[in-house]
Amino acid sequence: MRRRSPTNISSELMEKGGGKNQHNRLCLLASLSAFFWILLLYFHFVVLAGSTVDKSVKLDPTPLNPESKSPAFVTDNRLPDNPLKGSPSGSTSETIPSNATPSSTETTPLKTTSTSSQKIEKFAFMRALRTVENKSDPCGGRYIYVHDLPSRFNEDMLKECRSLSLWTNMCKFTTNAGMGPPLENVEGVFSNTGWYATNQFAVDVIFSNRMKQYECLTNDSSVAAAIFVPFYAGFDIARYLWGHNVSRRDAASLDLVDWLMKRPEWGIMQGRDHFLVAGRITWDFRRLTDGESDWGNKLLFLPAAKNMSMLVVESSPWNANDFGIPYPTYFHPAKDADVFTWQDRMRKLERKWLFSFAGAPRPDNPKSIRGQIIDQCKKSKVGKLLECDFGESKCHSPSSIMQMFQSSLFCLQPQGDSYTRRSAFDSMLAGCIPVFFHPGSAYTQYTWHLPKNYTTYSVFIPEDDIRKRNVSIEERLSQISPEQVKIMRDNVINLIPSLIYADPRSKLETLKDAFDVAVQAVIDKVTRLRKNIIEGRTEYDNFVEENSWKYALLDEGQREVGGHEWDPFFSKPKDGNADSGGSSAEAAKNSWENERRVQS
Repeated sequence: MRRRSPTNISSELMEKGGGKNQHNRLCLLASLSAFFWILLLYFHFVVLAGSTVDKSVKLDPTPLNPESKSPAFVTDNRLPDNPLKGSPSGSTSETIPSNATPSSTETTPLKTTSTSSQKIEKFAFMRALRTVENKSDPCGGRYIYVHDLPSRFNEDMLKECRSLSLWTNMCKFTTNAGMGPPLENVEGVFSNTGWYATNQFAVDVIFSNRMKQYECLTNDSSVAAAIFVPFYAGFDIARYLWGHNVSRRDAASLDLVDWLMKRPEWGIMQGRDHFLVAGRITWDFRRLTDGESDWGNKLLFLPAAKNMSMLVVESSPWNANDFGIPYPTYFHPAKDADVFTWQDRMRKLERKWLFSFAGAPRPDNPKSIRGQIIDQCKKSKVGKLLECDFGESKCHSPSSIMQMFQSSLFCLQPQGDSYTRRSAFDSMLAGCIPVFFHPGSAYTQYTWHLPKNYTTYSVFIPEDDIRKRNVSIEERLSQISPEQVKIMRDNVINLIPSLIYADPRSKLETLKDAFDVAVQAVIDKVTRLRKNIIEGRTEYDNFVEENSWKYALLDEGQREVGGHEWDPFFSKPKDGNADSGGSSAEAAKNSWENERRVQS
């Protein structure tokens, strides 16, 4: 065997060692490179992201409304305790289209895909939407944040209660949290407790005090499903309707809007999650021009106010920013048992009158059918009339009114000075089946509180049947079988809890009153809007605001309105001034003038 010399062996080892050293250097370079990129990514996503969060407000440079100066925002102290996945804690909120409208989805947990979750989490209202997913929280998806308004917007008005009406001393009606003085049950018409001489325009105070008992109030607006503005809009306009110029009438509304728009809560959705209550008809807040002779103020026509939801006792069929809620009745129960006892009593009553009517004629209104209704009542042996002439009248006695309604199977409810009247709710409280003559008196007004199928609890006789065809009301009602009458009456009595406002100083245990129904409807509305914003869609196809009254009547899944059998009832004058320059404004004026005559 040939032996290799030492020099050859040394040479081979050197060559092998050189290759090994070269391989080690490549591994080292790769490791350093990987470490460098890991360090860079860590610095970018952890150090930089964390350091950008401080206690200051994070402002989005693009406001929700290009014309507004209020930007969207997120604050560090309003971020979730456990940051949402895919949402860097320092990210800014997504802007919301100024033309965003609600959708028809219910308040359910939001479902997203992984590809869209990061974009979705940018919306500043996401924490509020996520609260519904906490099954252990009974308030999840139901929190309400209440603005702490300066007292000039509410409580100061009550201190100056004598100025709230030229003809009525409203001071007594603002007592007992807005329910007014207690009613004595001398004739046994009422229950022994829970009955008050409540003014029909006192909802401002009742609702605000009722809100104080709401079980899901929060001081953290970032989890709020909706934001309440406790402005006494009805009392405000009542002070200045007569003998004051438009500047005086508009002052508080403009002041309120200015105050709200400076609040950080406003910037989240430009006020689309805000709501307020006014215990007046909508026409008192829809002045179209600045002419001194034009009626009311322009609160509901202010650009910012158009974003908010305003709950009124009568809404406009042609506008989308107001919603009808019940007039207050005389009954304000403090506990469920009071309601159950009253309902049982109404079911057992013997009702000797087929129909009844409480009201006065409207001789100055050629379109009114009240005169013909009064004539039919007088001629009928099964009809009861309580004439409400001005001055002393049993029509102004709660006991006399309720006693007549309790004795009647059907209660006639033609239009008042405007579409609606408090009497409709007083009659249903008495278990009396309402008879309406215009769909705007209930069916398109109180869609949150009354069933969509109006035939289950009421009778509809079109005005023209009375006005032009002289249809006999007695004959029409007599055609309804006793069995059907009983079913309808039971349905009316079952509706009572949702049509009354419970004592604001207490709270019903299991029943939902008119306040509860309204608040949940607002929450559902805001939740639908938020989900639609996330999904980049609108609630309806080809939305036309002038057809607002039709949308609440759509069946589930419908996204567009068409012709409707009630179109003739809601046709606007060609000049388009039905809001404040036409019959609606006249109706509002007549309402106030009749109030003056009653008190004179």
